[in-house]
Amino acid sequence: MPTRTLSAPTRPAHDRAAASQLDVAGELVALLSDTTTEPRPDTQLEALTLAVAADLPVLLWGEPGIGKSAALTQLADSLDLPLTTVIASVHEPSDFSGLPIVGDDPAEQGVPMAPPDWAVRLVRAGRGLLFLDELSTAPPAVQAALLRLVLERRIGALRLPPGVRIVAAANPRSSAADGWELSPPLANRFVHLQWVHDHEVVVRGLGGTWPRATLPRLAPERLADAVGFARRAVCGLLSARPALVHRLPSGETRRGGAWPSPRSWEMTLRLIAFATAADASRDVLSLLVRGTVGDGPGLELLASLDRMDLPDPEDLLADPAGADLPERGDLRQAVLDGVVAAVRRRPEKARWDAAWALLVRALETGAPDLVVVPATTLATLRQGDWDVPASIEALSGAVLLSRRAEQAAARATAATKAGR
Repeated sequence: MPTRTLSAPTRPAHDRAAASQLDVAGELVALLSDTTTEPRPDTQLEALTLAVAADLPVLLWGEPGIGKSAALTQLADSLDLPLTTVIASVHEPSDFSGLPIVGDDPAEQGVPMAPPDWAVRLVRAGRGLLFLDELSTAPPAVQAALLRLVLERRIGALRLPPGVRIVAAANPRSSAADGWELSPPLANRFVHLQWVHDHEVVVRGLGGTWPRATLPRLAPERLADAVGFARRAVCGLLSARPALVHRLPSGETRRGGAWPSPRSWEMTLRLIAFATAADASRDVLSLLVRGTVGDGPGLELLASLDRMDLPDPEDLLADPAGADLPERGDLRQAVLDGVVAAVRRRPEKARWDAAWALLVRALETGAPDLVVVPATTLATLRQGDWDVPASIEALSGAVLLSRRAEQAAARATAATKAGR
């Protein structure tokens, strides 16, 4: 009896054609997904990577579709970290605090809290990027359960290893699906970064090239000095402004953002140290500081950082000819005012003369209008037996010109008002 060979059923021609077209479509999708990265200055991306390097939880705020999730995916790829995405709003509070598991003898051993599978995977990997997406859609009970995860890095009986970093993303309540305001305890545990799009970055990215996220390069020889600088900066400001140590905002929306507390000041201190050791730009430091303690306290801290770098008025009075004055107008004005104030505290003829010499140097190396107020004030400090130094002649023209300009501006303003 002849043997019959069974063959696989042949698919209809139209099914083969459809499968072929799907294969072609897949190739096209792959080509569209084939992008590259390049080193490119990006302030918000640099701020994000510096906060991640400092091992602080970061919260990206931005409208839907702005690219928060894509930025986190690209960050994980660039840092070679496995990405674990958890959408908090679809979980129960027990998913973050641990699920109770009854053992053989609960009365003797108690009831352990078992962590979810994604936490176990992170612990086994020893490193990774935990991405808490859509955080503003998490109800209050889930936000409360997240407190221990974000601050203590604990889920049930597990503790996340040091190699795991935490980054979250949220939409403003007005544009979030069933959105909630963040609770103050949870908000105060994050570095808040406002995520906005740069049209040049978007256009170049759609063309196939996105900016590359890289960890900051910390200079080993600067670590100790960076810590000392950060401590002086924060402690100096809080010593002068004790009301800023803890200031809980009155509005619910503002409580869900960055505000000053001992916890957030400790985070700020760490960020200043990292930014100093990495020689980060002022714009990056501004984003981080304001995103940790809020705009008002953050701007005060940035101003105090500028003053920390100003030369000592006594050093300038000791050697006015070799004085190195700041280039920025506001800082130069502060230095000159400080010199005049030092002379006022200890008025001596030699110090008065040195201050005039310093004002002449400022006139020769900067804007003339910056010396007008200090020169006017310094002139009032003259005592009867002090001879007028010859250097005053060099300043008189600048003072006279400034006064004439002020008078002309006042006349122009008066004329404009009269013509209405």
